[in-house]
Amino acid sequence: MHGMFRANGGCGYVRKPEHLTRPSDQLIDPKTTFPVRKTLKIFIVGVPADEAKRKTKVIEDDWVPVWDEAFAFPSTLPELALLRIEVWEYDMHVKDNFAGQTCLPIPELKSGIRSVPMHDKKGVKYRNVGLLMFFETEDVELPIHHDRIHHF
Repeated sequence: MHGMFRANGGCGYVRKPEHLTRPSDQLIDPKTTFPVRKTLKIFIVGVPADEAKRKTKVIEDDWVPVWDEAFAFPSTLPELALLRIEVWEYDMHVKDNFAGQTCLPIPELKSGIRSVPMHDKKGVKYRNVGLLMFFETEDVELPIHHDRIHHF
């Protein structure tokens, strides 16, 4: 209903795209496509020892991006850890465009292929938007260092 006026917090001011502000004789060919590139940012949020951040390579938009990358996140306290996944788009007009997010408790993750729903910045679930991801969880017994155990 409000079209472009929803941009910039709904204040009514929308900055012109860069190609409209450059003085040039060249007009934009309406048949030209501007590729949208996507990347995933993956975070582990929890106790400071567990916190981590990874980023996938950038994929050119082909409607079905496939990153085919694997990340391993060791965790000392998985009961307090969250897996946060963000999708970002990069195009000719805006450097970073937030596209979606999800946040999952690590203890709730099950091994296997999962459909992960995506949400907007406010946490509202997108309809029919998700990531197909493979999770592999494993419990690893760490050696106990008796000199680091505190008795209360």
